[in-house]
Order: sequence, then structure tokens, then C-alpha cells
Amino acid sequence: MSARDPYAGFHESIAQTVRQSLAKIPLFAGMNQDELDTIAPYMHFFDVQEGDVVFLEGELGDYMCFVVQGALDVSKNGPRGGQKLLAVLKQGDSIGEMAVVDDFPRSANVIASQSTRLLTLSRRDFEALLQKEPDIGIRVLVALIRMLSGNLRKTSGKLADTMLPVI
Repeated sequence: MSARDPYAGFHESIAQTVRQSLAKIPLFAGMNQDELDTIAPYMHFFDVQEGDVVFLEGELGDYMCFVVQGALDVSKNGPRGGQKLLAVLKQGDSIGEMAVVDDFPRSANVIASQSTRLLTLSRRDFEALLQKEPDIGIRVLVALIRMLSGNLRKTSGKLADTMLPVI
């Protein structure tokens, strides 16, 4: 008689939920079911309640987050105190992407504005994906670079809008 894993159904249910969540995230758009199945074990759920801090500006971080459901407020600390709201992130949005590729402190505060479920990808898991599944890891890396590039272009445009004209 063989031993049966009492958690087998539980683990498969979680893996299926992760795959379904990944399919709704733009970073993973265009990936087929097999690729999502390969990525799923590297992802982890993280639930936060309204008012919970996901991360704070200036702290070190090593993971990025994808909003599965709920909402997050992203803000920057002001030079004279207080905070400036930069964005409200909803389903499919991501935050903290730079933390999986660099060792710099977080550039903003992220606080749950309602109960929120996140999928997280740590730097360690991302590096393991790149090493063990290089073709898929590179596809994720390219998508991540495109997202960061798009974010930089938007930020540059906003900065240009606030600058005085050059005479």
C-alpha cells in the first residue's frame, strides 16, 4: 500500500488558484498554460487588510507584488512631512518590480486601502526561475524590462510637464 499525500488536493487547488491569478496579470499575458504552470511554484500569496503596510519608502526589499484582488495606495514621503498619493493599484497591477533586480531601498510607501490579496515573487525565487527555466525566466525578465521602461517613460513625461520651459 502506497502512502498518499493528504495535502495533494490542497496543493493542487492552490497551484490552480495561482495559475488563474497569473493569467489575469498583464506581465504574464501571452504566456501559455504550460508556462504559467512552470511559473506558479515560484509565486506566493500574501493577504493584507485595510491599513496594513506592504512596504515603506526607504526600507530594503527583495520581492515584488501583483494585485490579485483589492487595492493598494502608493505614496511618497514629502520633503516637509506628509505623503503624496502617487497611484492606486488594482487587480493586475504590480509594485516593487525594481526589488527583484537591484538592492536599493524601496522608492515609495505601499499601504492596503482595502483587504487585498497579492501574489509575490521574491528575488531569490526569480533568480531560481531564471536558472532552472531560463527560457521562461527570460520571457518574464523581458516583460519586466518592458514594464519598467514604460513606467520610466510615463514618469519622464510627467516630469517634463512640471518643468519650466527652456528659453
